[in-house]
Amino acid sequence: MSDTSDKLIERAEIIECINRLFIGTDNRDWTMVKKCFADSVLFDMSSMGAGDAVLKSPDDITAMWEAGLKPLKAIHHQVGNYLVSIDGVEAEAFCYGVAYHYLPNDSNVNTRSFIGSYDMTLINEGGDWMISKFRFNLKFIDGNLELESS
Repeated sequence: MSDTSDKLIERAEIIECINRLFIGTDNRDWTMVKKCFADSVLFDMSSMGAGDAVLKSPDDITAMWEAGLKPLKAIHHQVGNYLVSIDGVEAEAFCYGVAYHYLPNDSNVNTRSFIGSYDMTLINEGGDWMISKFRFNLKFIDGNLELESS
């Protein structure tokens, strides 16, 4: 196979890993989500006011997301506009992302939207691409900011 074909296949595998992360999250399939992460992830949600980037395990990340998303009736992530750069067994990936949270409530403002982008580093271990750095860059939040308590 040519080098160009190999790079296209790797790019597709990287994008598929990222898509599985968000599809797994939306479906609350925490086993699927864990498989998308390397053993140690530099996790950065500082744009959301979550403090500095810290190293987390896949178990830590999924436990945090499971607890935080549990009250919601539905979650939907949409990602795209991928830019992927591969250097051997490491890759940098960028994409735009939109996340919707839905919870019917008395206020009748049932949704909250997060709009931003993601920067990720992925590593290839044993033929599988896994996320080793995850950073969300918030542009803005819209909708019911107090969704869970409305």
